[in-house]
Amino acid sequence: MPVDHGGQLTARGAAAPAQPTAATATPTARTARTATARTATARTAKATAALRARYDQATAALDPPLAIVDEDAFDRNAADLTRRAANRPIRVATKSLRCRFLIERALARPGYQGVMCYSLPEALWLHAMGTCDDLLVAYPTVDRQALRALAADAQARQHITIMVDSTAQLDVVDRALGDDHPEIRVCLELDVSWRPLAGQPLVHIGTWRSPVHEPRQAAELAAVITRRSGFRLVGVMGYEGQIAGLGDAPPGHPVRAHLIRFIQARSVRELKARRAEAIRLVEAVTSLEFVNGGGTGSLESTTGDTSVTELTAGSGLVGPTLFDAYTRFTPAPALLFALPVVRRPGPAIATLFAGGYVASGTGTADRLPRPYLPAGLSLTGVEGAGEVQTPVRGAAAADLQPGDRVWLRHAKAGELAERFREYHIVHDDGQVTAVPTYRGEGQCFG
Repeated sequence: MPVDHGGQLTARGAAAPAQPTAATATPTARTARTATARTATARTAKATAALRARYDQATAALDPPLAIVDEDAFDRNAADLTRRAANRPIRVATKSLRCRFLIERALARPGYQGVMCYSLPEALWLHAMGTCDDLLVAYPTVDRQALRALAADAQARQHITIMVDSTAQLDVVDRALGDDHPEIRVCLELDVSWRPLAGQPLVHIGTWRSPVHEPRQAAELAAVITRRSGFRLVGVMGYEGQIAGLGDAPPGHPVRAHLIRFIQARSVRELKARRAEAIRLVEAVTSLEFVNGGGTGSLESTTGDTSVTELTAGSGLVGPTLFDAYTRFTPAPALLFALPVVRRPGPAIATLFAGGYVASGTGTADRLPRPYLPAGLSLTGVEGAGEVQTPVRGAAAADLQPGDRVWLRHAKAGELAERFREYHIVHDDGQVTAVPTYRGEGQCFG
């Protein structure tokens, strides 16, 4: 006879005893659950208060606005990314960090190899600074000055690979460098968005990047590149933004979450077959050094694609708010910024100085910074995050006074570095070390 979960015998076909629900549970059970929930809430509140006290104490001698990186949280995130990568090497996305100290800290860890830059001038600079000798530029370049600098540097040409997805980009290089220019390493970008209507672009789910969508298109472009003097095709890259950059658990939107998971599951299956075929056809034309794929949000699914030899991640190292909405992983908030309280216009509202650090993208509310510590604060719907002032409301605001600080999190990882010349690294022992961001080193790459 079948046995129910309580170990009681039941007759075959008979209904199992009903499990207690919130409505039918005994008063003792309901009281126990309530007590457990209150205990968990109390523990969370205590941990949050301790974290705020730690950050306040570590930066007490500094005047906000300021930005910190929790070194322990950064390292834990780095370890979790390598776990999820399942022994595939991770290329560090510099756009998500924009701080040489953090890039080099990640590269020093097992499992990390090479960087993915977002501009050729950035790659040239990082190479000159000795940060890395394996640099892939993620976006096509039309910067003639940078191309000339690349062509003039024999060492850089061995270590830097630029991105192409059409012959027009090869033409730009030829015009900038002239005939018989030195060999330039190139990577072909494959569009890995999902087109559910028989591959037709009528419905395009993903980022608008490369026009090379079909395997035969990849093979045709690969053949053109290999026949063209002055270029060497060494890799293929595809960024599955509809999986890597789209959280599958948007808070308060269960229907949307279900739809996103459906799309992502279908996209993973379709992409695995299409990318494998594209790589097979390209490798029939020329041998490749690498096939790059993934992103912080898609490491698990990308590792299942045997055609991919390496992954890319960056945002997961610092845990911005856009990566809170995933079921597959939960990065620790490692990058924060503090704003000072300057006004108390009401009993449950405090006004912070500055704070209009809005992230790029859709222009929706999820691109705004989010109050983090103390817990229980939110932005106002009328002002949001302002260039010179940011009001916050909530019960915690009642205890804030001018001179106190509120800790916030940015929506996108690397963009906060454009607002600060330095990050303050909070070490395990509470000591603080200041390190420059790209801006602090006088660099701006667009």
